[in-house]
Amino acid sequence: MAARNRMPPWHENVRLGNGREVLIRPIRPEDAITLRAAFPLLQPDEVRQRFLHPMKELSADQAERLTRPNSRREFALVAAEPLPPGEALVGAVARIVVDDDGRAGEFAILVSHYINGMGLGRHLMRRLVRWAKGRKVQRIYGEVLESNLPMQALAASLGFKREYPGDPGMVRMVLDLPPPKPKLPPLRPAWAPQAADRSR
Repeated sequence: MAARNRMPPWHENVRLGNGREVLIRPIRPEDAITLRAAFPLLQPDEVRQRFLHPMKELSADQAERLTRPNSRREFALVAAEPLPPGEALVGAVARIVVDDDGRAGEFAILVSHYINGMGLGRHLMRRLVRWAKGRKVQRIYGEVLESNLPMQALAASLGFKREYPGDPGMVRMVLDLPPPKPKLPPLRPAWAPQAADRSR
């Protein structure tokens, strides 16, 4: 899967293993229309793995909420056709929501079976992790069905650990992020005078 840069922040064209090209970009309010239209094309297992319960449709309110993230604590990306928002069919959505205390963020990823198995989920997860690091989030977690082995394997390959929150049939995948490295003062050349020397 190859990517080309020189685009606005968080935008990139990605060529999948089957040769198809998708545009990864932040979600837009215009995507609500196509998300609702494409929802019936999802398989029941795909819906259940993402929303953790059966759903026959994505309501207008749900689509509105999903496509208008709070920029201070939410981040969402889509993998879509390289067309204008509102026209492009969306094949994947990745989202992270930071808790109120700012220390942890919950992720959720949905990749349609039409483009599944081509490394896109891993690619999107890496972007969520990168965004979280930029916000100094200390931990990323996601509630995953115990039967959703592909998502567990994807998360584990990126360093996530399994935890069992106590809900039957659920697994929590957790990634602890290292604290940002402190900025070191610039090195002083050996010949540079010390502060006391400059005062003489």
